[in-house]
Amino acid sequence: MKTPKRIQPLVEDGLVDEVLRPLMSGKEATVYVVRCGREIRCAKVYKEASKRSFKQAVQYQEGRKGRNSRRNRAIEKGSKYGRAQQEEEWHTAEVDALYKLAAAGVRVPEPYGCFDGVLLMELVTNEHGEVAPRLNDVSMEPDQAREHHALVMKYVMRMLCAGLVHGDLSEFNVLVNEEGPIIIDLPQAVDAAANNHAKSMLERDIQNMTNYYGRFAPELLVSRYHKEMWALFETGKLHPDYVLTGHFHKVEKAADVDSVMLQIKEAYAEKLARDERIRDDD
Repeated sequence: MKTPKRIQPLVEDGLVDEVLRPLMSGKEATVYVVRCGREIRCAKVYKEASKRSFKQAVQYQEGRKGRNSRRNRAIEKGSKYGRAQQEEEWHTAEVDALYKLAAAGVRVPEPYGCFDGVLLMELVTNEHGEVAPRLNDVSMEPDQAREHHALVMKYVMRMLCAGLVHGDLSEFNVLVNEEGPIIIDLPQAVDAAANNHAKSMLERDIQNMTNYYGRFAPELLVSRYHKEMWALFETGKLHPDYVLTGHFHKVEKAADVDSVMLQIKEAYAEKLARDERIRDDD
């Protein structure tokens, strides 16, 4: 097929030898199957901001602060330079997340680098060498649904331990082969500690996955993994090998009314004494 304009520089630089066919087109990118030497990989070409249909991008970029103060100011002002830098950050966020999550024990496609808005990465296949299907196109028995759901919960937990929340996780952003689920599409991944929306995004990610697997194993629908994970994360108790239960019981601590009333009385007494000193000075 004809080489897309955005991939042409990679062909000229010897990073890609041939574009074989388009694979899929999504809300933020178009993916092509490419040949790199003897290997078949995929090239993810990010769409320009004006052509992306991904909503609330600003919400996802909250907390992404680089070390370059000039760059940060330009992004905040929305200048032409700033918009270009923001686009570059959006492009490189996914490859950075892929490297980070692979090191954290999350099953993701292997990245090979991002070049001018084109991400080269592993083409995930099944045992027959065919492109692995998305979870949305797969049905399963209850036992397999429970097994895969547990794996996805482990991956989400390890992402959180690495300081990231996917932010757009659903059955459309998970591939499946004989080895199990693979998490994909991470340009919008957020900093769990720096983004004020991280908790709600984590809850949505987990709910999306639980709802899907719950179609095949309905008992999963009553699990509360998002509350369990976030409570452990907030208290610093979450670690990559933590064994999740899916249960969460909030400990309600009874209010010490007597102590509160004593503090109020002491504060009132201090106010009266302060007022009296002021009158004496006058």
